[in-house]
Amino acid sequence: MNVGLAAIGADFHGSAGDLQWVINAYLLPLGALLLLGGAAGDRFGRRYLLVWGTALFAAASIGCVLAPSLPWLLSARFVQGVGSAILMPNSLAILGASFEGEAKGRAVGIWASVGAAMAAIGPVLGGWLIDTVGWRSIFLINLPLALGAIVFGLLFVREVLPEREAPPLDVTGGVLATVGLGTLTWGLTIGSGPAGWTLMADGLLAAGVILMLSFLWIEKSRGSRAMIPLNMFGSPPFVGLTLLTLLLYGALGALMVLVPYLLIRAAGYSGTQAGSALLPFAVILAIASPRIGALAGRIGSRWLLICGPLVVAAGFLLLLRVDQQSNYWTALFPAIVVMAAGMACAVSPLTTAVLSSVDGSHTGSASGLNSAVARIAGMIATALLGNILAMTGPELVQGFHIASLACAAACAGAGVSIFLLFTAEAKKA
Repeated sequence: MNVGLAAIGADFHGSAGDLQWVINAYLLPLGALLLLGGAAGDRFGRRYLLVWGTALFAAASIGCVLAPSLPWLLSARFVQGVGSAILMPNSLAILGASFEGEAKGRAVGIWASVGAAMAAIGPVLGGWLIDTVGWRSIFLINLPLALGAIVFGLLFVREVLPEREAPPLDVTGGVLATVGLGTLTWGLTIGSGPAGWTLMADGLLAAGVILMLSFLWIEKSRGSRAMIPLNMFGSPPFVGLTLLTLLLYGALGALMVLVPYLLIRAAGYSGTQAGSALLPFAVILAIASPRIGALAGRIGSRWLLICGPLVVAAGFLLLLRVDQQSNYWTALFPAIVVMAAGMACAVSPLTTAVLSSVDGSHTGSASGLNSAVARIAGMIATALLGNILAMTGPELVQGFHIASLACAAACAGAGVSIFLLFTAEAKKA
């Protein structure tokens, strides 16, 4: 999707704010409804929700292909996000319920490795399709994949309904979280754009804060039945890990949007070339993550989670060497390798650390919340890129450098949050 932003903007004559929403219309429901999707699977059946979530994603992909205007595309992207929020948590929950012990670890490892491999292939294939067929074709490719997933799900996944009835879904919390995050994102998108912090941007930001405070109040009143049990935040390690996720994945989200956009708009790369530029990142992550995960099992997660973000910060500083005339192999490639090495130190240990930071009754909620925070971080980062996406030529390069510095600072902050708050790896109440 990130590789296609420039082509979509040119086709629909979209502004920088429009391009931000092409990404965030998907991330908003995904981040806000991820926990609700997992809870729905526990209540109605995980295979049922996996199949219907995939079908909804496929139907929304058809809507993206046929979209006659940008509002229609954004609406279809929103529905895609809803479908992903239903299918993603239930796919992992099905694996967790289907295997035990060491086999479960291997199954989850394969699940994560396939995801990383597809993340490497996706931008390259997407860029080639944009160059040869057009940007709408990147949504068509979802259809055979979705059909295959539905067929395999129906044939091979055994439905296991919960032994006891699950609590009612926190629909009110889900709606408030979606509207609140959407309002915040809208305000940030306007404020970070060429118009600046207008009265409308300030009003939307204030309204978003009020809605999110209302969401927290409702979650507190629901206690253990809440979509997000707030007593998890009584664990300082969990707070530190949540801050790390927000800062580190926010920086990563900005990287994934800005690098292809800069290469296409300022350096004259084709879609295929821009999609291939980040290929080493996903390859290194896929190869190194299982080994780092094993290392974390021996020495613990804390120092890996401190050092990893600092290495990513160093990679962002290396991006200051990138400009319109830079050679890929001498300027961009070293930065990507350094950032990938740092992310590999954090990704696998993060999952283990999140599960160890709360008591056993909250491990599912903690894992789901951490995944949601990662998506919301990318959404916030994208919302803050308005001015940069409106730039061209040397001005775009300068904005890219400013964003790189900000991302480096965020990654350093992620490491500091772990150093200060994640002081033990024992389970916390």
